[in-house]
Amino acid sequence: MRTLAEPGTELLHSIVIAAPIEKVWAEITKLDGKQRAMMDAVLDSKLEPGAPLYYRSTDGKRVFVVGRVVEVDPPRLLSHTQRLTMRDDPWTVVSWELEEVDGGTRVTLRNSGWPEGVERLDKVDSTWKGILAALKQVVESGDVGTGLKIQYAMMRAFMWAMPSGTKTENVPEPPGIDPNVNRTD
Repeated sequence: MRTLAEPGTELLHSIVIAAPIEKVWAEITKLDGKQRAMMDAVLDSKLEPGAPLYYRSTDGKRVFVVGRVVEVDPPRLLSHTQRLTMRDDPWTVVSWELEEVDGGTRVTLRNSGWPEGVERLDKVDSTWKGILAALKQVVESGDVGTGLKIQYAMMRAFMWAMPSGTKTENVPEPPGIDPNVNRTD
């Protein structure tokens, strides 16, 4: 069993989306198709505490993110452990916090538990910024812009060149979560 997050760097971003909280929640937790904001990945999980969580390619042959659900409080909080399959990073915790505000919904994303000295953390940080901007665009307009559509098409075209550790058959089940850890801290 793992604890949730060790002290260290936290990546923190917030954005206001001009849409009701239920619409934003539905997009973040969509299980029945690709999540445009998440680089067209498909979320595969039961979305209940302790359940495995995977972000897969649309054909299911690759896994980009693996983790376990820590806490779900619709439509306000989705928290899960995470490890990117293309990087040799430690396990971290991602929390999607939604709050109704004037003009829509504030989405605060926390990616915590990064120990000091992780290489290229700035790349992960900029990826989160892009995901939140894309989420805003998808929820408010229904799709991502042309630039992201081209980027996603290029990623699909070169899926064959991804590391073998991203192949579904090479991705182990994520470790369990220590049930004695306070999940809301």
